[in-house]
Amino acid sequence: MKTPNGYEIIQLFEQFAPKHLAMEGDKIGLQIGTLNKPIRRIMITLDVLEHVVDEAIAHGIDLIIAHHPPIFRPLKHIVTDQPYGRMIEKCIKHNIAIYAAHTNLDIAKGGVNDWLAEALQLQNVDVLVPTYEEPLKKLVVYVPRTHADAVRKAMGDAGAGHIGNYSHCTFNSEGIGMFLPEEGANPFIGQQGKLETVEEVRIETIVPSRLQRKVIRAMLQAHPYEEVAYDVYPLDNKGMTYGLGRIGTLSEEMTLQQFAEHVKTSLHVPAVRVVGELASRVRKVAVIGGDGNKYIHEAKMSGADVYVTGDLYYHVAHDALMLGLNVVDPGHHVEKVMKEGVANVLKTMCAQQKFDVDIYVSKTHTEPFTFI
Repeated sequence: MKTPNGYEIIQLFEQFAPKHLAMEGDKIGLQIGTLNKPIRRIMITLDVLEHVVDEAIAHGIDLIIAHHPPIFRPLKHIVTDQPYGRMIEKCIKHNIAIYAAHTNLDIAKGGVNDWLAEALQLQNVDVLVPTYEEPLKKLVVYVPRTHADAVRKAMGDAGAGHIGNYSHCTFNSEGIGMFLPEEGANPFIGQQGKLETVEEVRIETIVPSRLQRKVIRAMLQAHPYEEVAYDVYPLDNKGMTYGLGRIGTLSEEMTLQQFAEHVKTSLHVPAVRVVGELASRVRKVAVIGGDGNKYIHEAKMSGADVYVTGDLYYHVAHDALMLGLNVVDPGHHVEKVMKEGVANVLKTMCAQQKFDVDIYVSKTHTEPFTFI
């Protein structure tokens, strides 16, 4: 087992929630402290408040991964006898780094909005508001026939060749490779100064841009040649679609009132605000964690019968009524699903890397509202 540093942890985490998925201007990344240190204990939290930092100090935390950035607006000052300045001071004094993953974690496959859709038991889930289409590359490599299976498997296991619900997709054509090893070469096949011909396989596969380095590294490790001939081509066709929110269906139709109770139970909230006729029937559900006011038209255009989101504004509720869109507002704090979600993802990833690190889920209550 290895004790990782902060850079290794964040590099690993960003494979799950890459920064490039974040909405423009979002305040993500390292916000307080340094990653240039050993990381033995990580805390996952929705919000970073002073009492959350006190919890981190009590548990010997080295790194906090939060969903809501503690520094969201430009700071005018840091006054250490006031709560906000005191929180920053405590982090620095106790060498606690704070890293924020906000809209990139919302948008990521298997991230916040997928966890909310899963909690609501939605089926046939898709992206509600597309924000990014991943570029694809074509990777072509020439391999001696004897090693074609090993190279194909290595690339597929690294993530190449995914088309829809199919993996390890390749096209293969056979031919003759020709090369002349010069002085200083150490050829796997052939001799220095002698022109060599080899039966080879041209393997073509598709690779998401984010996995290009990983796939090429796996291919090179499996390939027997000292110098590997391969090509990478950009493609016009796009890969996986990412975006804010999710849209899916319930297994059975229910009334809006029944669905509101379902939301309360599924997301563990004591109350919800509802817009619409309680007797109306709902089956298709759109959901965006946090503040989703600006996306009510997308929810309506998607065919949703009901839209689940937080922080609903008074006039936006009127707009939803006029659109004929039911809305259930369980509050912003339901994004707390990210705590267990991120902890489970990070535990799995760290175990695969044999990182000796403890993942702790914050127990501090950060919901600012009391329902009476």
